[in-house]
Amino acid sequence: MEKKLAREDAWALLTEYTKTPALQKHALMVEAVMEHFGRLAGEDEEVWGVAGLLHDLDYEMYPEEHCKKAEEIMRERGIDETYIRAMSCHGYGLCTQTKPENQMEKTLFAIDELTGLIHAVCIMRPSKSVLDLEVKSVKKKFKDKRFAAGVDRDVIRQGCEMLGMELDELIQETIEGMKEKAEAIGLKGDL
Repeated sequence: MEKKLAREDAWALLTEYTKTPALQKHALMVEAVMEHFGRLAGEDEEVWGVAGLLHDLDYEMYPEEHCKKAEEIMRERGIDETYIRAMSCHGYGLCTQTKPENQMEKTLFAIDELTGLIHAVCIMRPSKSVLDLEVKSVKKKFKDKRFAAGVDRDVIRQGCEMLGMELDELIQETIEGMKEKAEAIGLKGDL
């Protein structure tokens, strides 16, 4: 990696293109989970986190050009290829043909949709919190196609395969990552 992007610079860039609080919160959730997985992999958790933070950089302003416009913006700013590839990989098979190759890219691909599902499960719970969430509650909602219908379960399954992980393990570690930043991502709830 040639040029590591500082977290505050990544946040400034994200908020320049993403104004909607819900989309900012999603970026923070993905960042938290990526940091957690980066730590588990013994990698630079800030690099993984920033990759997560910027994955939907162009989604609000350029939904029709998702990933393509972000690549353009990131290149114009001289952002390192590591972040550009990770961002592009999360759209693999959906809006890009950039296949996830390394652990960070595969993880981002696998957990993006899953954080959305877990968030939806949390806000439906009496506690409104991720802190007391169990894998079985997420699994139950994962199987219910009508619940959070926008969440692409096939992408999550494909991500599990890429990572060589069981779904339960991916869900568990994603929950753990979200717990670490529960307050920042608005999922501390009533606990």
